[in-house]
Amino acid sequence: MRHLSRRAALALGAGSAAITLVGWSKSASATPQAAAADIAKFTAGATPEQGKISIELPEIAENGNTVPLSISVDAPMTSNDYVSDVLVVAEGNPNPGVGTFHFTPLSGKAEASTRIRLASTQNIVVVAKTSSGKFYTAQKLVKVTIGGCGG
Repeated sequence: MRHLSRRAALALGAGSAAITLVGWSKSASATPQAAAADIAKFTAGATPEQGKISIELPEIAENGNTVPLSISVDAPMTSNDYVSDVLVVAEGNPNPGVGTFHFTPLSGKAEASTRIRLASTQNIVVVAKTSSGKFYTAQKLVKVTIGGCGG
């Protein structure tokens, strides 16, 4: 077993403190502009149309650590016309990109369910990409309470 010298232990502690301080300097949450940048990257600058997407989220989430999310896109899912990708973005999380789902015509339906983590009350934005290059979007506001007391 190898022993650390006092000097090495102090250097390790100072390095850890410096890394921690650098991490604290970053913003605790993303901005709507950061979320919009993620969406613009996903759509390659195209403007998504409203509609065709159904988002099931609770209006009030008592625990932001595990919020149920279900998404479905009204699309035929044929070999000529199908939803290929769905992006989920949370505007107030430290990293706005929550997840991306990939589909093929063999999926049958463009539907996905999962649980997400939300840092605070915020908009959840969903963008769907079709095989023909069209984009659709929808969003929903979720109020995250702290211990059921509002927030």
